[in-house]
Amino acid sequence: QLQLVESGGGLVQTGGSLRLSCTASGVTLDGYRIGWFRQVQGQEREGVSCISVSDGETYYLNSVAGRFTISRDSAKNTVYLQMNDLKPEDTAVYYCAADRALFGLGVVQTMCTGKAIRRNFAAWGQGTLVTVSS
Repeated sequence: QLQLVESGGGLVQTGGSLRLSCTASGVTLDGYRIGWFRQVQGQEREGVSCISVSDGETYYLNSVAGRFTISRDSAKNTVYLQMNDLKPEDTAVYYCAADRALFGLGVVQTMCTGKAIRRNFAAWGQGTLVTVSS
């Protein structure tokens, strides 16, 4: 059974950087899409960045494009989110999730932007807290 574990969160000052890791166990991530989502208490969870592990296609939320980079290391069964130039509004709990149910065009973007589909994701991690101080 697929399990995801996030790591790398912490406290950083505005303008700083963090790298989050999402490591999978139980199955290989080939054939999956992995997404990073974030949630502030009392607000909806939003898709930050998603990637197709097989071909590397990516999607970024507009507010993080140019600052965040998602990547995968198939040998380590891990997906990373490099976050640079962090801002206080990036403060949230960050979760990774895995999907392979979606099909068709634009599935990487759909994984990040769709809401109803999240209930069908194969797995969610437990979350890691990112706090950006001003």
